[in-house]
Amino acid sequence: MILERELSNKVLRCAYTVHSELGPGLLEKTYEECLFYELKKVGLFVEKQKDQSLLYKDILIDVGYKMDLLVENKIILELKSVESLTNVHTAQLLTYLKLSHCKIGYLINFNVVSLKEGIKRYVL
Repeated sequence: MILERELSNKVLRCAYTVHSELGPGLLEKTYEECLFYELKKVGLFVEKQKDQSLLYKDILIDVGYKMDLLVENKIILELKSVESLTNVHTAQLLTYLKLSHCKIGYLINFNVVSLKEGIKRYVL
């Protein structure tokens, strides 16, 4: 069983690899596909565009929520390629964390010169 710290380190190394290869300025979908490839390459179980339903009282509602990447059913990666991250981006990730019962999420903006400035980690 892979520890959360080790898993997080692998995820971040893969994100840095993608950003180093591609740089900023591309579409979000490009980064998603490349990061999916890198994560699979290091042996991680990854799902992309993972459906997330909403449980409201006693009914399950499928309203079209999709997590960009779900790694090892533990870490949600919400990817962006925007000028700057906003509170709406954060709220989106926090909602996915709450609905999925995952504890760790990363909001990653690839449209930055240094990826270090584009990564936000959230823990519930």
